[in-house]
Amino acid sequence: MKKFFESFINVWKIEELKNRIVLTLLMLLVYRFGAHVTLPGIDATQLTSLAGQTDKGIGSILDMFTGGAFSKASVFALGIMPYISASIVVQLMGIAIPYLQKLQKDGESGRKKLNQITRWLTIAITLVQGPGYIYNLYRTLPNSAFLLGFDSFSFLFSSVLILTTGTIFAMWLGEKITDKGIGNGISLLIMVGILARLPQSLFQEFTSKMTGQTVGGPMLLVIEVIVWLLVIIACVLLVMAVRKIPVQYARRTTTGDFEQDMMGGNRQWIPLKLNSAGVMPIIFAQAIMFIPAAVAGLSKSETSQSIAGTFSNMFGVWYNVVFASLIVIFTFFYTAITVPTNKMADDLKRSGGFIPGVKPGIETADFLDRIMSLITFPGSLFLALIAVFPAIVVSVGVQQSWAMFYGGTSLIIMVGVAIDTIQQVNSYLLNKHYDGLMKSGKNRKAVA
Repeated sequence: MKKFFESFINVWKIEELKNRIVLTLLMLLVYRFGAHVTLPGIDATQLTSLAGQTDKGIGSILDMFTGGAFSKASVFALGIMPYISASIVVQLMGIAIPYLQKLQKDGESGRKKLNQITRWLTIAITLVQGPGYIYNLYRTLPNSAFLLGFDSFSFLFSSVLILTTGTIFAMWLGEKITDKGIGNGISLLIMVGILARLPQSLFQEFTSKMTGQTVGGPMLLVIEVIVWLLVIIACVLLVMAVRKIPVQYARRTTTGDFEQDMMGGNRQWIPLKLNSAGVMPIIFAQAIMFIPAAVAGLSKSETSQSIAGTFSNMFGVWYNVVFASLIVIFTFFYTAITVPTNKMADDLKRSGGFIPGVKPGIETADFLDRIMSLITFPGSLFLALIAVFPAIVVSVGVQQSWAMFYGGTSLIIMVGVAIDTIQQVNSYLLNKHYDGLMKSGKNRKAVA
């Protein structure tokens, strides 16, 4: 524990790292402040019905990703989600559109053009989602909540403009954190929004267990916290688990010939992640799960209403069975897109490397593809289990708001972002010859 605190002290000894952390915290503070600024023209005291809409079901997911801004009708009500949607669309379109494929291969210049396309698409998505959000306010809030009038065009125009500006500003904050701060900015904004609901959810669960009629309430609360910590550990293992594929490189001797290092000194590894797709399969599956309820809700028939009710209850059995199945399918799909085994095999062949016992070229690509399939299947099952775990804990008496932190997108994002940020801090410490945060290394001379 002493070394752990010493590592934190060492962080502040590195001037550049200290400045980056301070800038990141200030940017996150600005984002959280904006989440509490209500749209002009709306009475903030009459948002009770909107908050009730986001207490359970799909609305709670939207509110979680925006850090409560959705239920507060704030200038950041749409949050960073339009940017995430645009990024997903651009990434998927890169499979089918040759121009986007070319940009992906063009290095830094291609990346800048892709970012620009993503930004313009974000604005387009926001301009579509903005009126939809305002329409939801018209349906949810009483007429007296609109200070400029219920059917005021000026309110509609100004609100859509402010929501679009808020999303663009949030996007800018995320990009500035990535460039000038520490960690991935967009992911940090989402994580901070999720964490903002944690104290309130925990307090509500604490109050429920302490003041309720349940026998053994305090002990149940302790068990819930222990299970939660165990789930977090499981998520950490899922995010960090890798299968190491040994690789050897032929090295040139003084005579100009190539020789193989039989002692393994010239051996390296290809780390294939157990969950290469990350949280994207859950996000894809979650987006698909919105559709049945929306489509079925258009019809007034008994069957349609039954389907709409089934897919609106995110803690129901059939909802989670379909949800888990989609996650397994999307995990394989996204892994196939993001892990180009053919390119890995070609790069390995060009650099003079080979996997022991496997011929370079096509056989190496087939070998890597087979290994990826073998490790992706248990990884997808584990990811699906974590995604549906909130529904499991709700069935045993845990409140829905607190259950959301037991798995799903929120927990995977929090764990993934936290590990990524710690690794970046770790790299700064190691570069300055300090012991890192994650593992103690050899004794080094401290150089500030």
